[in-house]
Amino acid sequence: MKPIIQEETTGCGIAACAALAGIGYQECRQIANRMGIFADDKSLWSQTGYVRKLMSELGVSAEQAEIPFTDWEALPDKALLAIKWRMENGTPFWHWVVFVRQYNESFVLDSKKALKHNVRRDFGRMKPKWYIPVYP
Repeated sequence: MKPIIQEETTGCGIAACAALAGIGYQECRQIANRMGIFADDKSLWSQTGYVRKLMSELGVSAEQAEIPFTDWEALPDKALLAIKWRMENGTPFWHWVVFVRQYNESFVLDSKKALKHNVRRDFGRMKPKWYIPVYP
């Protein structure tokens, strides 16, 4: 898997879905927009419904529940992670990233454009709140 860079400031959910589906950001954004999903809609990063619908449309199978994060070793081989979790005016918000374990290594695909490296292994710096397992 490779990281997909979000082309909009708030496009992390679309970029994460694109990475999981193996398509580019523009293609994923067009599909999302046709479904009524837009990066600037705060619900995309304060609720799970939109990313679940988009993953389903892209043929990505995921668990129906969010699982509290306990440690990196407990994660499945692929997961959609909620990091940078915070409350703003009583509403939770987070940044979507993709956790991958393959070939005996683990990493996080982070779509944030400003990062020097979008494949992250600095697990101590990321503070996941919960995750959604993704199936092959």
